[in-house]
Amino acid sequence: SNAFMLNILRYFGEQIGVTTSSAALAQGVLETETLLGTQTAGLRLENMILDGFTLSGAVIVESLVGHKFPAGYPSRRAWLHITVLDVAGNVVFESGAVSADGQIQGNDNDADPAAYEPHYAALTAPDQVQIYEAIMLNSDGAVTTVLLRAASYAKDNRLLPQGFDLAAATPDILVFGAAAQDVDFAAGGDRLSLQLDLTGATGPFILQVELLYQTIGYRWAHNLMLDETFEAQTFAGYYNTVPNLPLVVAYTEVQVEPRWPANTTLSPIRIRRP
Repeated sequence: SNAFMLNILRYFGEQIGVTTSSAALAQGVLETETLLGTQTAGLRLENMILDGFTLSGAVIVESLVGHKFPAGYPSRRAWLHITVLDVAGNVVFESGAVSADGQIQGNDNDADPAAYEPHYAALTAPDQVQIYEAIMLNSDGAVTTVLLRAASYAKDNRLLPQGFDLAAATPDILVFGAAAQDVDFAAGGDRLSLQLDLTGATGPFILQVELLYQTIGYRWAHNLMLDETFEAQTFAGYYNTVPNLPLVVAYTEVQVEPRWPANTTLSPIRIRRP
């Protein structure tokens, strides 16, 4: 599912010595996008209610694969991009937006190499982002992206496959961090509660949710580019040329109307006919 590296091989194939044609690599990117967008995960919205200026409900993420997602090299991550639009189409709430260089807005780890974004059971603010990822700690207890220094996990809330038995799992594949205490994070997916304050905005609202995926998180790439070796600086040139934009794994949206109190009397709508 590494469309980003396929694009690097596609655009810099001659320099790297790639013998596969650009057309074949482009087809590989297309097939990767199709696989991720149709056979990887699903999204549902449940019990979405607008009570006053508070939009509440739940996002259900369902894994469709037979392993943790994201799997493989720990630079990979998936996250929820949540957007609320008002009646005029203006963005009045957004969590998980991404920039062209691959940074997730609000993600503590992208902003600070010593920090990381926790797992959330409930999301209430734009600077909270639900990111499904593995965050490693070195032997000194500090966050690291160096595999040879990795000694433990600070966080591993990658989506679990259907049938995953937490009670029988060996320590190296357990859930780590706040997700281990989240009863709604279980085999087959995750249930994230939403409590979004839309004070001052005018509905009805459109709630849009995407599950996005990157093979190389910004922090991993940026830490590597600090290395002054020829190989690291060559990769930096590739990374800065090819936008590290995420792929869309799943998408859903819903329109949410205000919920009127039980004692509210609405005037009848009068239709003026020609």
